[in-house]
Amino acid sequence: MLPVSRDTLLRVVRRRATTRSDSLGVIGIDDFAWRRNHRYGTLVCDLECRRIVALLPDREQATAQTWLKENASIEIVARDRGGGYGEAIARALPQAIQVADRWHLMENASRGFLDAVRRSMRQVREVVGAATLDPALLTAAERIQYEGYLRREEADAAIRALAEAGVPIRRIGQRLGHSRKVVRAVLRGERTDVFRVRQSSLEAHLLWLDAQWDAGNRNATELWRKAKVQGFQGSLRVVGEWATRRRRAEQANIERLQRVPSARTLARLLTTGRDRLTRAETLTVAAVEEGVPALVEAREVVGAFQTMVRGNELGQFEGWLRRAEASLVASFARGIGQDRAAVQAAITLPWSNGQTEGQITKLKLVKRQMYGRGKIDLLQARLIGLTP
Repeated sequence: MLPVSRDTLLRVVRRRATTRSDSLGVIGIDDFAWRRNHRYGTLVCDLECRRIVALLPDREQATAQTWLKENASIEIVARDRGGGYGEAIARALPQAIQVADRWHLMENASRGFLDAVRRSMRQVREVVGAATLDPALLTAAERIQYEGYLRREEADAAIRALAEAGVPIRRIGQRLGHSRKVVRAVLRGERTDVFRVRQSSLEAHLLWLDAQWDAGNRNATELWRKAKVQGFQGSLRVVGEWATRRRRAEQANIERLQRVPSARTLARLLTTGRDRLTRAETLTVAAVEEGVPALVEAREVVGAFQTMVRGNELGQFEGWLRRAEASLVASFARGIGQDRAAVQAAITLPWSNGQTEGQITKLKLVKRQMYGRGKIDLLQARLIGLTP
């Protein structure tokens, strides 16, 4: 019943917004987006009390370093794998223990294996028997993709020839009209997929279709009618193409008719238990394991690292690092070696940045409640609190 405007209330809230002044021991630090891909801020979380203690207006190293110097009591800092916060912590609190986020470690390991698969796709295509394809056996959409693949192969050959001649990446891009990102992808072997594999409307019904196929029901029209009863909303053509693929995959003399899965799909198949794969997928995985043993080694290296992180087994770390540096995931291993102390702390200590990520999710909710227009002082008032 007070005669006051909403702007006055907001001004009062802004004046009374406070930051925590308690002594901090263990914190987590991470960035959040004011506007994705344009501007970011920094959130600091007290991991012992599970609450936000500070919001910083940006994620610049100098800003974080200044705040950390003002809180010299901090002993442990959990962070992501980015180098910016790590350098700020090292300069502001050289005595503090840095802990790499375990989720990011696991994700980086999986991405390292995916990169290894991408670099090996040329060998995979050869061992699977699909280095060349007969366009007459492809659908119209697949034929267009295959023709695009052949054009990419010509461009990629020109890029590799210039790289072998010692031409820098930037000059290659200028000479051939490609970005540096494309040139790097070619030199890393990451542009070798023939077909673009998209999410299929059959994904939710594949287990049921496999069971029907194994039971002897192999008429595409009948399968489509039954699938409609199960809730499938796609067309007969989708089921017909799946049946054709399945029939071809079971032929013994299928040479040069197989469609190699994308690198992402192949990485998933290589890391999935055999009892959860179809017969065609099992044959593909077996062929890849026999023809590209370096991928098997990379898979074992990544699996050993993830087991080490889950089981807090630091004793295997040095041996694992030497083994990884000689495998296809050497780039991932080099990153781990450069961040060795933080990774070892992540394996042995109970702290991680999961609580910080949860607080960032809460911050996003509050931002959306204010339609993204709330500035840092209002966010602090809502997330940290007001002075009494």
